[in-house]
Amino acid sequence: MPDRPEIVCICGSTRFVTEMRAANRDLTFAGVIVVAPGEADEVVTDEQKAALDALHLRKIDLADRVLVVNPGGYVGESTRREIAYAEATGTPVEFTDPV
Repeated sequence: MPDRPEIVCICGSTRFVTEMRAANRDLTFAGVIVVAPGEADEVVTDEQKAALDALHLRKIDLADRVLVVNPGGYVGESTRREIAYAEATGTPVEFTDPV
């Protein structure tokens, strides 16, 4: 038995918030600790987006693996950057849909 549950960082486009919430729910019920992108109900400024992007990379640092939520194979620019970061740091990356 591991010392702690697996930690998974969810990545993906904010257009897939419903799918990311479902992945979060499913992983949580499977006993996984989930870290996910922050959500905002209002328009985010460029400065806020830059801060959130940097924070998400730190979330990847905490994770045992990354799960990219990519319905239809879509992977946007920010998510590509997160995937490249995860791969560069040796964090395994999986996708919900073929790329």
